Amino acid sequence: MAFFSKLKDRLFKSSAKLEKGLDAIVEEGAEAAVSQPDVSPEPAPVETPVETPVEAPVAPPVEVPAETPKETPAEAPSEVPTAPAQGDKVQPAPVRTEPVAKPMPKPSLTPVPTPKPEPVETPKAGLLGRLIGRGKAEEPRRVLDDEMLEQLEDLLVGADMGVDTALRVTANMAEGRYGKRLSAREIKELLAGEVARIMEPVARPMPIYEKSPQVVLVVGVNGSGKTTTIGKLASQFKAAGKKVVIAAGDTFRAAAVEQLQVWGDRAGVPVLTAPEGSDPASLAFDAMTRAQEDGADLLMIDTAGRLQNRADLMEELAKIVRVIRKKDETAPHNTLLVLDATTGQNALNQVETFQKLADVSGLVMTKLDGTAKGGVLVALADKFGLPIHAIGVGEQIDDLAPFDPEEFAAALTGLEGS
Repeated sequence: MAFFSKLKDRLFKSSAKLEKGLDAIVEEGAEAAVSQPDVSPEPAPVETPVETPVEAPVAPPVEVPAETPKETPAEAPSEVPTAPAQGDKVQPAPVRTEPVAKPMPKPSLTPVPTPKPEPVETPKAGLLGRLIGRGKAEEPRRVLDDEMLEQLEDLLVGADMGVDTALRVTANMAEGRYGKRLSAREIKELLAGEVARIMEPVARPMPIYEKSPQVVLVVGVNGSGKTTTIGKLASQFKAAGKKVVIAAGDTFRAAAVEQLQVWGDRAGVPVLTAPEGSDPASLAFDAMTRAQEDGADLLMIDTAGRLQNRADLMEELAKIVRVIRKKDETAPHNTLLVLDATTGQNALNQVETFQKLADVSGLVMTKLDGTAKGGVLVALADKFGLPIHAIGVGEQIDDLAPFDPEEFAAALTGLEGS
């Protein structure tokens, strides 16, 4: 987990583009969904209170006095004979007060206020619950529809995942969930699951064979990190009890030889060199002879950085492979292509070209700490299916570790490690 924390801290440290993008997509969609339904419930409760008070005051003054005098004289004679004993002058007063008290309950306003507060209170409570309590009690959610899927595709393409891979990932995310309301956390978990599913088959360490010496040819373009990767791998293999020899095959660049010697000293591994400008194929042949004599378990051959569009340099690499096979027709037993994560989609072209000439058997991705993206690794796994042996996130000797798909997916999407 120590390497995961380092990966999480360094991966996308410049800008958590994918993580923030996922949050923004859900947040914007949730706000739009909340603002649209709030307009419809408001006019319904407003119309009902306006109509009822207008009819209520008109009815009592006009209709009530017209009906009451007709009904009261018919009922009055039964009550009048009991009252005259008290006095003739007092009789008209109680007769008038009784009909006034009777019409009051008829147009009573009691049924009007009760329905009014009910429709008004319910939408307000729901709206406040979404707006105020949203951040505390409930995460913002958005319906997974075509518009949201298109935004997710654009975000993944911007993270160097590639169009084809992005379409495939979003389609799998929507399967069985289309039309449902999802939170940003749920979207991240779905995306992390899809990334881990794609990366799981290719997450394999470099195989170790019984063949001695096992020849490991390391190739890549200029500045991809081949030299540092060889030094880190040599240190790890030696720590595992293997006897390692390094051949400095970049004979045209003195600085590369010196750098490899520094890494060899750090790892405690011998580095075989040749005069500047020597034929690298000849050095590779001599290094194999030396490794056999010394009983080395692994021979790691560095090569000069070369662009995939330089036919002459690529032919030189093919020559190294032909010469090695004169010594051992099964060599090289591993051909590692070192890729720079900052190159983005250009890494796909590099894999395609090097695979044709050098029969690439595995990948090592470096400089993941120097990019705000990283989705290119998913695109490589989805398109080529080549094993990813290790990833690098720094310059220290222990900043190279076996590739873990779940940790990578969690770091890519911004999820916390479990």
